[in-house]
Amino acid sequence: MNLYIYLLIFLNFFVINVHSLIDGLYCGKENCYDLLNVTRAANKQEIVKAYRNLARKYHPDVAKTSKDKEIYTEKFRTFANAYEILRDEETRADYDRMLDNPDQFYTHYYRYYRHRYAPKVDVRIVLIILISVISAIQYYSQYSNYYTAINYLVTVPKYRIQAQEIAKQEGLLGSNSNESSKKNRGRKTMSKQEEETILKRIVEQKLDIKGGYKKPSITRVLWLQLVLFPYYLYLKLQWHIRWFYKFNINKHELGEDEKLYLICRNLKVNREQYESFSEKEQNEIWERQIWIKENCVQWKAEREEEQKKKLSESGRYKAYRRYIKSGGPGQITFDAD
Repeated sequence: MNLYIYLLIFLNFFVINVHSLIDGLYCGKENCYDLLNVTRAANKQEIVKAYRNLARKYHPDVAKTSKDKEIYTEKFRTFANAYEILRDEETRADYDRMLDNPDQFYTHYYRYYRHRYAPKVDVRIVLIILISVISAIQYYSQYSNYYTAINYLVTVPKYRIQAQEIAKQEGLLGSNSNESSKKNRGRKTMSKQEEETILKRIVEQKLDIKGGYKKPSITRVLWLQLVLFPYYLYLKLQWHIRWFYKFNINKHELGEDEKLYLICRNLKVNREQYESFSEKEQNEIWERQIWIKENCVQWKAEREEEQKKKLSESGRYKAYRRYIKSGGPGQITFDAD
């Protein structure tokens, strides 16, 4: 009876061991530990030592005949594969898991191919390259937008005439006066391209462009924003704590900066957008005390009514309404004649 029990235990272990080795995964039907003549308890140094001994013994260069070389090449490839699997701790852990849990067939396939085809490049390097590329594109976009704006402003008569006057005052361009003509008589006539370059430089120096076309700055690229994020976060928290303590608890009177902050928040614009408003609009905003939310709501409603009134008095809008009343665009129907 005891003999049968031992036989069943042996057969059960043998069946599990056979089925735990999946063809096409890791070392196939072979056991990676057996291939290197080591046990599952072997450490990394023992695995390296065993592989080196086998590599020296079965290296293809050691073979004496062509037939032996083919055999050695196949064995050497098998040993190298087993070594690659067992030397990596994560892959070895997955392999041991397959030996211990042969029934989890699909899980073993997933883990094996995840290691086999996973990218070998460090994710940190990929992130650094990606952030650097984005930062370079951002700076180039800023540079391109800024000089597109400069090139356009030079063609606007208002700014071009002002730039020409400044250039003449600074002696960068010749004037029509007799004195300047005598002074510049021996000089070579300035080319059109040189004149354009001077005018662009003056426009760039004298005009402060805002918004998306403002002067490029390295502080607006992703790299610097990520580096300075903790500092900006600290300033933001400090500002809110100061606001809460000064105005919510101590009830101090609002200063101009605080009022301007509330104005921008109520109007849902940033500081640059506010500065792009005309002087008349800014004066009206301060006169109406738009930093108070109720005043802002009322002011917005009044502006909407004014816009509707202007629209209703517009000739184009009246023509459009008549067009709609008369039936609008023709409609296609499929009614039988």
